[in-house]
Amino acid sequence: MSINRFGMTSIVALLAGTGTTVLAVESSIEYIDVERIQVIGKSTDRAKIPGSATRLSPEDLQEFKYQDILRTLRLIPGVNIQEEDGYGLRPNIGLRGSGVERSSKITLMEDGVLIAPAPYAAPSAYYFPTTARMEAVEVRKGSAAVKFGPRTVGGAVNLVSRSIPKEFGGFADVRYGTDDQLTTHGAVGGSSENFGGMVEFFRSRNDGFKELPDGGNTGFDVEDYLAKFRVQTSKDAEIKQSLEIKLSYTDGDSNETYLGITDADFSENPYQRYAASALDNIDTKHEQIQLTHHIAFGSDIEVITTAYRNEFERDWFKFQDLRDTTDQCGSTNGAFILENGDICATEIAWIKGEADSVEGAVRIRHNARQYLSKGIQSLIAVPFETGQAEHDVEISARYHEDYEDRLQFNERYTMLDGTLVYSSQDNLGDAGNRVVDAKAWAFFIQDTISVGKWTIVPGVRFESIKLNRTDWSNDPTRATVGSSRPEAKIDAVVPGLGISYRLNDNLTLTGGVYKGFNPPGAGSADVREEESVNVEAGMIFDQNGFFGEGMAFYSDYSNILGECTAASGQPGDCDIGDQFNGGAARIFGIEFTSGYSFMLSDNLTVPLTVNYTYTDAQFSTSFTDSFWGTVEKGDAFPYLAKHQLTATAGLEADGWRTKLLFNYVSATRTEAGTGAIPALEKVDGRLVVDFSAHFNLMDNLELFANIDNLFNNEYAVARRPIGVRPGKPRTIVGGVKYTF
Repeated sequence: MSINRFGMTSIVALLAGTGTTVLAVESSIEYIDVERIQVIGKSTDRAKIPGSATRLSPEDLQEFKYQDILRTLRLIPGVNIQEEDGYGLRPNIGLRGSGVERSSKITLMEDGVLIAPAPYAAPSAYYFPTTARMEAVEVRKGSAAVKFGPRTVGGAVNLVSRSIPKEFGGFADVRYGTDDQLTTHGAVGGSSENFGGMVEFFRSRNDGFKELPDGGNTGFDVEDYLAKFRVQTSKDAEIKQSLEIKLSYTDGDSNETYLGITDADFSENPYQRYAASALDNIDTKHEQIQLTHHIAFGSDIEVITTAYRNEFERDWFKFQDLRDTTDQCGSTNGAFILENGDICATEIAWIKGEADSVEGAVRIRHNARQYLSKGIQSLIAVPFETGQAEHDVEISARYHEDYEDRLQFNERYTMLDGTLVYSSQDNLGDAGNRVVDAKAWAFFIQDTISVGKWTIVPGVRFESIKLNRTDWSNDPTRATVGSSRPEAKIDAVVPGLGISYRLNDNLTLTGGVYKGFNPPGAGSADVREEESVNVEAGMIFDQNGFFGEGMAFYSDYSNILGECTAASGQPGDCDIGDQFNGGAARIFGIEFTSGYSFMLSDNLTVPLTVNYTYTDAQFSTSFTDSFWGTVEKGDAFPYLAKHQLTATAGLEADGWRTKLLFNYVSATRTEAGTGAIPALEKVDGRLVVDFSAHFNLMDNLELFANIDNLFNNEYAVARRPIGVRPGKPRTIVGGVKYTF
């Protein structure tokens, strides 16, 4: 498959050619709206969903117009995030303490389809869909999350792309701001009785907020193209059907690095970058094709079938380590060097460009990988009644294949007068020459039973997975037979039960119990799947414009997994991709969210929201391994804030609105431990305030402005992969949006 720019342009022209038909569309057009592929669906009664479920609507997403998924997810309780680059390009997301490393412990989807580069074989999210082109973001945690797999420990995040509009229309959005940021975004489309289509374009680029010694660009440039086309039966057809094709292409280029800075340099200027990272750059391409058929037999039985194929390739050329370091320092590892300036002063001077290094001392790696994810899934929904009970049974099957192909090598550079000078190249494949692949069958059945005030949702998921890993080591031609690690075969049954009881029109009690499951990677010896028993209970309240939801959750892990990745800053004594058993652990937490709007006058409204998450996660056993290090029973999890709070307050009137968002994250430890957090293992807590304003010049013309980090707080977000990393400073963006 190749969805190149010429192909996308042709699709745009084809759909534009249907314009004369689309313009004649009446607002009474009916078409099949496939909500069952969504995690929640816009018309779903929240009180009938046991457990925790949140949907950010198009209006929610437009409030701050975030392009960063991590800032977007601050609006949802129970979501754990770790910032990295300040823009959310390759996010670290966890749910209910599941672990945040490259979002590899949760199920990521776009339009109900797995979207991680290789969801089974290599789930780390080095690709993430463009948040700005989504019309909704859904997060499902809790008992009914077993419907969305394979990873059910924390839950699922589903991004809902822009749907084909019922009537002809579109928009154009242009923004400009700090760091020479320029964003252009537009879409156009519409429907007739039997046809519909839309195209969307998004591009954003900036120069970056970090500062290299040579003044080089540290920003990014992302282009995203989307096209959808649908044919469907007439609205009076006895059996309604639709067939929709979705095509997308994303091209990303960012001058991002894993190399952070020392604490001393962070105190002086948190936004500086070292000379050794001047060449760091990641180039990515993602292509997607998706074909969805929906058939509805009257108002009863629905069948939705989706075939999909996602291709992703990346080459992250970035600082790896130093060679030929001094005996006094005794390490080539960048993280060790930055943390031990007393004995590694010479090496730090090389990294900063303050002293000339020995020949070829700086290794920069081509982290080049290709991914393929493809499959077909089908869901059958059958509503029926038995006595006083109403049933909505969903049965689904999916066959899926994916792989990750690494062919990596290092280049050697000499630091000379503050500039990296090419020295030599290591052998192709020396830094990784292997393929990991997966084949998986997945099935689930779920019945939503409504009896009076009760909603009972039993469900069970079955996963059958085969994982393989083949290494060719120093043979880049792969002409020889590669060495294969033992094939991993996993069969897992994942049950869940959710219950809701509506006490009255305003108050619902809800809870559930389910099994958490996370499959291991390929080729890691003696590694078991991650398993947990999860329990939750809470209530939902909704009356006279006030909404409140509180949930307590508890996860009892029999085995928790850790994975050796460069992103998690591992010290180099494990192979990237290897996984490790972490033994037993337990997580307890509380989620709370509420909202209310009140009138200050006939034309002035004050909307208020608040959400809070408390998470206490501890290991229940003592052990030592290459990922977790030395862990004692009772040690707290690393990179998991105990307290998170987000509150918004706004003013709304005819023609304008403003809003403030306050986000607080408590201090986190970077290594497992208890008691007071050592300074070199601590990321301080922080409070960050964002601001948005919207002014309607006309019904279809809007001016807007957004300020992220309003008070320009300087704060650290992580000490990994290598050294301290800053959060984004104050950025101001203004724009105009025209809707037609």
